[in-house]
Amino acid sequence: MRDFRFLTPPTLPEALAMLADLGEDACVMAGGTALLLGMRQRMLSPDSVVSLHRLQALKGITVDPTQGLTIGALVRHADVARSPEVQRHYPMLADMAQRLANPQVRNRATIGGNLCYADPATDPPTCLIALDAEVTLVGPDGTRRLAMRDFAVDYYTTALEPGELLTTIHLPPPDTMRVGLYRRLLRTPAEHRPVASIALTLLRNGDLVSDARLVIGAATPAPQTMIRAQAFLEGRRLTPDTAAEAAALVAAEIAPLSDGRGDAAFRRQIAQVNTRRMLAELGGHDWRLE
Repeated sequence: MRDFRFLTPPTLPEALAMLADLGEDACVMAGGTALLLGMRQRMLSPDSVVSLHRLQALKGITVDPTQGLTIGALVRHADVARSPEVQRHYPMLADMAQRLANPQVRNRATIGGNLCYADPATDPPTCLIALDAEVTLVGPDGTRRLAMRDFAVDYYTTALEPGELLTTIHLPPPDTMRVGLYRRLLRTPAEHRPVASIALTLLRNGDLVSDARLVIGAATPAPQTMIRAQAFLEGRRLTPDTAAEAAALVAAEIAPLSDGRGDAAFRRQIAQVNTRRMLAELGGHDWRLE
């Protein structure tokens, strides 16, 4: 790791000004877990590191009955997992944060840093897309709000423009009729990076499904929404047959990647099998008896 300047702006406007002045010679540091690893491995060699750790305004979690949940970009994963408000109103999000990576990462890494790094084998983007989250981005041209599904673009790629910072994550007000599950699938219990992840939320209208959101992550370069399976589930009962048919549509639609941790066929099968199991579970069926 070569020498670099470590800058700690006390306010968001000063941080934005530094990034505008330094341009591509600077990297932004939130929790630092991914950035420092990349620098040690010489994948990144910035002249300057702009640390955001002094920006207290980006470290809060608030829940409003009409506005929903707001999470500052510098909130740690452990804080999301332990928040009573998140646990009460957004249990799927709290469960995801509780199981992400390992305790060392959860207690240091930030949710905003995670989203901006855009590692495909991570958990928050998939979960947040299924929860219909949005992000606020602030930069030299002002402020804009973007759906999380449009922020996660591709392999290690986001919709951030030069000089922009992600400041907050927003979730809609909780709906007592909406249920959801999140699953992260590992090759071995010792691994921390999922080979596939699945986020599923839906509304129950009596015993019928509406507004299903089914997103596959980690198995794909960026989280992929299963549009065909979502459309198929609309207005149907969650029977074992429905679960199996929707899972087959997932297998047909998913565009999985192949790497040293698993090829495309392996990831496609994992996505299909676990989608069927999750849908059966939400329908009150024990897939283990099938």
